[in-house]
Amino acid sequence: MRVAMLEDDRDQAGIVSAWLREAGHDVHSFDHPRELLKIAGRESFDLFLIDWNLPEMTGADVLHWLRDDRGDTTPVIFVTARDAEEDIVAALSAGADDYIVKPVRRLELLSRIEAVLRRVRPKEPERELLHPPYRFDLTLKRCFVGETPVELTDKEFELAVFLFRNAGKLFSRGHLLEAVWGRNPNVATRTIDTHVSRLRSKLALRPENGYRLTPAYNYGYRLERLTEE
Repeated sequence: MRVAMLEDDRDQAGIVSAWLREAGHDVHSFDHPRELLKIAGRESFDLFLIDWNLPEMTGADVLHWLRDDRGDTTPVIFVTARDAEEDIVAALSAGADDYIVKPVRRLELLSRIEAVLRRVRPKEPERELLHPPYRFDLTLKRCFVGETPVELTDKEFELAVFLFRNAGKLFSRGHLLEAVWGRNPNVATRTIDTHVSRLRSKLALRPENGYRLTPAYNYGYRLERLTEE
């Protein structure tokens, strides 16, 4: 999972980042709101962890920008020392998905994150992913369009499954790269463009099959599920 953390206390940020990485997450840490706003304008994430008391802007301002200005529905968890009931109510009413009061405890944080993600992401079938006419056998790593098997490399298969599981959501190239290849500095973002082109061709991602894999200029890609007119 790709996490953006906004925390101006670098010691706290270092501790939480270490916990999340040990749990297998990719963490992008920011200590200034405007730095996060700049990156979030061109990158996508699975979760935002946001402090409330920040330089120049509050966490509430950042949440407002994400929800109202960007229309971003990515889960947001506040991690802050503010523990007044009215603050918690205000944050949740403004669109936050959870609220954790400092000092943060590792197991509680990880459990809260998992709970939030369970609410926003229904559990996928363990053996098979069905999006007719597409079928993905998750055990054997085989793909079918209708009854026709399609030969995909391991990375093509992983990318296709990720996109179909998140159909309709726009992902940045960096997000897709981390989701499939991990944080590997030797893999260029143009690798995504190459694999997307191959998937579009191999899976015949065209309107007549109900799906379209579209680029967002200078950002990334979205797999769109098309409705019949």
